[in-house]
This record gives sequence, C-alpha cells and structure tokens, in this order.
Amino acid sequence: MDYYLYGDAKNAWCSGFGKLGFGLMRLPRKDENTIDVEETKKMVDHFMAAGMHYFDTAWAYDGSEDAIRQALVERYPRDRFFLVDKLNARMAKDEAEAKDEINVSLKRAGVSYFDLYFLHAIQDGNIDFYNRYGLWDYVKQLKAEGKIRHIGFSFHGSPELLENLLDAHPEVELVQLQINYADWENPKVQSRANLAVCQKHHIPVTIMEPVKGGLLASPPEAIRDLFRKSDPAMSCASWAIRFSASQEGVLTVLSGMSSVAQMEDNLSYMKDFQPLKEKEMQVIQEARDILAKADQIACTGCHYCMPGCPVGMRIPDIFTAMNLYKMYGNLEQAKKRYQHAVKDASPASACLHCGQCEGACPQSLPIISYLEEAAQTLE
Repeated sequence: MDYYLYGDAKNAWCSGFGKLGFGLMRLPRKDENTIDVEETKKMVDHFMAAGMHYFDTAWAYDGSEDAIRQALVERYPRDRFFLVDKLNARMAKDEAEAKDEINVSLKRAGVSYFDLYFLHAIQDGNIDFYNRYGLWDYVKQLKAEGKIRHIGFSFHGSPELLENLLDAHPEVELVQLQINYADWENPKVQSRANLAVCQKHHIPVTIMEPVKGGLLASPPEAIRDLFRKSDPAMSCASWAIRFSASQEGVLTVLSGMSSVAQMEDNLSYMKDFQPLKEKEMQVIQEARDILAKADQIACTGCHYCMPGCPVGMRIPDIFTAMNLYKMYGNLEQAKKRYQHAVKDASPASACLHCGQCEGACPQSLPIISYLEEAAQTLE
C-alpha cells in the first residue's frame, strides 16, 4: 500500500509514479565509453508505452544525462515524464563545484527543472560534506527558484542517521533506499530497519538496487533451481524486484536496465504489479538462507569507488571476475575476465592501500582486502 492512500495530502504529488522506475546508471553501451543512444530510445519507448514515466539519473552517472536528453527529453513532451537527478557532494572538489552540479546536470539533460532532486548516496561517512556545504538549505533555495520541484535524498547509511535526518529536515519529501532480499537483514545495509524508519515518518520510498547490481539476476545455481521449481515462468530478477515492490510504503522500484530484453521482462510483471503472496515470501526466505551461505563479493557495480583511485583501477570489474570464481568455481573464466578488466588499467596488486575507495563505497565493503585476494587468485 502507498502512503498517499493513507490520506497524507502532502504525498499526493507522487501518486502517479508507476511501480517501475527506469534507473539510468546502467544504460546499454556500444563500448566501454559510449552509451548506445538508439538502443536507449527503444527502451524509453517501451517504458512510456507501458504507462511508466519515472526516470532516474545523476550527475555522477557517466554519460547518462546526455543520453536521456537524446532518448527522452528531445522526443517527448516535458509533462509526460518525471525526471530525477542527484547532487553528489563527496565527488565534488569543493562547495562551489557541489553547488554547480545542478547547472551542469540541467544543461546535459536539456531541461529547465528536475521533478525531484536528491542529495546523493548519503551515508554516515559522508554526511559532513552535505552539512558543511550547506546543501540542505541550498536545495530549498533551488526549489524556490523553480529549478527543482521536490526534495529528497538517496541513502546508504545507518537507521540512526536516517532518523536524525528526517527529524531535522521536514522539507524532505521522499527517500531512496537500497532494498533487496539479500540485504534485508544485512547488518551493513540494514534494508529492513531503514525502511521501517521511513514508514514511521510516513515518508514515501523509492527503491534502488532491487537486484543488487545484477547479482540477484544471476544468483547461485541453488537459488535458480528454487525459483524455477516455484514458478518456471518467472525470471530470477523478477523475484527480486517483486520482493522489493511488495514492501509497504514503496512507491517505485528502480531497475537499472541495459537492454530491451530486460525492459520487456520487467514490464511483463510490473505493468500490472501484484504483491508477492505469503507462499512466495517463504520462497524468498529460502533464497535468502541459501545466499547467506554463498561466498561472494557484494559489489553492486556503482563505480563510486573509481573516480578518486590514484592508480586508476577498475575495481568493480575486478570484483566481477573474482565472483566468477567465488560463486561458480570457474577459475579459468575468472582469469580471462580479470585480464580484460586490467587490460588498460591497473591490476589489483597495484593497490596503494590509501582507503579512498572504502570511504566512497555505499556497501561499506573491505575493498582493500578483496583486492589483495584477487591479486593472489587471479594474477
């Protein structure tokens, strides 16, 4: 059930989001540096034809804002879609650059305003940037100027910090949380606890990482067998996304889709969404139990760790290679994937142990120790 149905008039503005949101972090690419705009146009058309219109991008998503200008903004009337963007203070070199991010984003996206503007990826380790730069007052100023319509933030921190922020900032109209069945009770992510804080405050929630950066779309074989046995027609990704969408107070679940096929799969069960039944929730619990025993690096591929890396390492790509070995025991394939990851970049053994990546990681992963393991295993 959505909170705007509880009679909260202040939340009526978000009543028409649609249950599926188009996350624009992982758009299809022609190559490593070039987004496939023509393929993105096809995906946008499928999405809009299904009656969905929530698009989520960010200043920090390389090429995303330019691509969505071409695929969406220049092809559809402005009142037909809801566009979300984000300000990332930690990635800015100073306060002035942080505050200028919206001007860069507006120009890239080709719009005069954003429907919803987030302070991006807030967590316990970076909240000082947002406070010290005066960004809470700044987004209120942007709203008064008409550059944004609504204020929110995306969050990767503790329930205690979330509680404090919602108490201190009544201007916040929506929170984006990482919710998926793998992280539901994860002591670092605390999906369930953070959702409970938003429910307590009657703050609507949109969800990111429902498939945990693709990990839950290709889970260990035991989980795939479990899902096939329960419902052969449903994909592994569908189980993950429907679990997140079934939580109380959730308005929209973002899916970082990279192909028309992924878009069609998601729309097949989200266009006319039905919450998971009790029996299906029991299947999810079985999958969670299996996953808890699996050995894997829980990297979501967000790439927030990379911009400040002094040796230019492709950390998420290295972890993808390592997970091929950890989860499937395929050392040969893992080494091939690793060689591709370090072909034009630094190997895992080049890590300087500076720790900037760990400070930037929304998942609070022990990146340095994982890189040491990758170097020992794959080099």
